[in-house]
Amino acid sequence: MAKITAREIALQVLKEVEGKGAYAGLALDKMMEKYRPGKLDRAFATELAYGTLRYLKTIDWILEQYVKKPLEAQTASVRNILRLSVYQLFYLDKVPDSAACNEGAKMARKYGHVGVVKFVNGVLRNILRRKGEITFPPLAEDPVGHIAIKYSHPTWMVERWLKEFGLHETMDLCQANNVPPPNTIRTNTLKNTRDELITRLKQEGLTATETRYTPEGIIINGFLSIGAMDSFREGRFQVQDESSMLASRALAPSPGSTIIDFCSAPGGKATHLAQLMNNQGKIWAIDIHPHKLALVGENSNRLGISIIEGIVADAAQLPEKYTGSADYVLVDAPCSGLGVLRRRPDARWRKEPGQIAGLAKLQAAILERAAHCVKDNGILVYSTCTITREENQDQVESFLAGHPEFVLEDLAPLLPQVLDKDGTMADGYLQLLPHRHAVDGFFIARMRKEGIGKGNGE
Repeated sequence: MAKITAREIALQVLKEVEGKGAYAGLALDKMMEKYRPGKLDRAFATELAYGTLRYLKTIDWILEQYVKKPLEAQTASVRNILRLSVYQLFYLDKVPDSAACNEGAKMARKYGHVGVVKFVNGVLRNILRRKGEITFPPLAEDPVGHIAIKYSHPTWMVERWLKEFGLHETMDLCQANNVPPPNTIRTNTLKNTRDELITRLKQEGLTATETRYTPEGIIINGFLSIGAMDSFREGRFQVQDESSMLASRALAPSPGSTIIDFCSAPGGKATHLAQLMNNQGKIWAIDIHPHKLALVGENSNRLGISIIEGIVADAAQLPEKYTGSADYVLVDAPCSGLGVLRRRPDARWRKEPGQIAGLAKLQAAILERAAHCVKDNGILVYSTCTITREENQDQVESFLAGHPEFVLEDLAPLLPQVLDKDGTMADGYLQLLPHRHAVDGFFIARMRKEGIGKGNGE
C-alpha cells in the first residue's frame, strides 16, 4: 500500500465524519489499522483530526471571510484540506506557517487539479498575511455569537450555559472543553498497589503521576496504544476518567454485599466496585446491548474479577425477581453527554437540544425501576456524564418527590472535600465541571432507602 502522510490520514477522517456521519474515534481507528503509521505520525494525525473537529466552527468562520463561494460549495477534499491547514496556522505552534501552507497545497495537488492548487494556496497565503486581522462578534453586543464562534460550540449550548453559569464561567467551560483530557487509568488494586503500578509504568517507558481526587487514579503522559502495553494485558489497570471513579466511591459498597449496576457496559464502574468489595459478593451488570455487555466480561476476565454476572435486559423493565434484592444500586444513566465534550471532539456537533427531554424521561423510568431493587436501608447512587439540570438536580428532586422512602445522604465522608465547590456534598449530590475540577463533567447523587413514610423528616 502506498505511503500516506499524517495530514492525509486526518483528511480521510474528516471526510468520513462529514460525509458518512462516522464517529471520529472509530474513523481514526479504521485509518490507523489501514495505513499503520509510525508512532509520531499516529500522534500528529490524531492531533490534526481531533483538533480540527474541535475548532470546526471557528475554522469555518475564519475561512468564510476569505473564500468567495460558501464552503459547502467546495468539494469535500478541498473544504477539509483548508480546514486542516487553518487549524495548523492558528492552533499548532509547533508547525511552521510555511509548512501548513505548503502541505495544504501538496494535498490539493494530490486530491484535486491545478486550479484547486492555486485556489488553496491563494486562500491560505491570504489568511497567513492577515492572520492578526481575524475578528469575532463583539462580546458586549453578542455574547452568544462571540463565545460560540471563538470557542467553537453550538449556539444552543452557549445560550443554555450563559443562563446557568453566567458569562465568565461559560467562557471557562467552553475553553476547558477544548483542552484534550489526560490519559487517566485506574489501578487494579486486586493485582497491585498504585505505587507498584507507577513503578511498572515507568519501566515501560511512560511518565505516570497520581490523580488528585482518587487513591487508585493515575495520569499517564504521552501518546500511547493502551492495548499494546503488557501491564494492561496483565490486568494491572483499567482505563477510566477520575470523575467516573468517584461514582463508585460514592456508592462505597462493603465486601460481601449485592449490587445491581444499571447500564453497566463497558464495565468501568462495575469492575471498580468489585475492587472496592475485594472481589467478594455479587454484582449484577445490566445492559440492553449484548455486544456491549461482552466488554464487561472481557474486562472482568483481564482484571481477575469473578463476582460480576452480566445480564442482558432493558434497565427500565428489569424482571421482578430483582425487586428488593440489592444492598447497593448504581444507575449511571444514559444522558446527553455534555460533560465529556473534551473527550469526544465531534460530539458537540451531533447533539440537539430536543434530545434532553427524551433522555430525562428515560432516566426517570430507569430510576423508577432501580428504586424497587434497593433493599430497606440500601443505597442508590444516580450518576450521569452531563451537566444539564433537567438530567441531574431536577431528575433527583422529581424522583425524591415521588419516593419519600428515599433521602439524600451526605457525600462528604466519602469524597474529597476539595471537590465541594458549590457546597452541595452535605446535601447528597455533586456536580463536577471540567473548568472547575479539571475532570469530565459528571453528576453524582447518593440516596438511602429508609422505608416508606420515613423520608421528609417523618
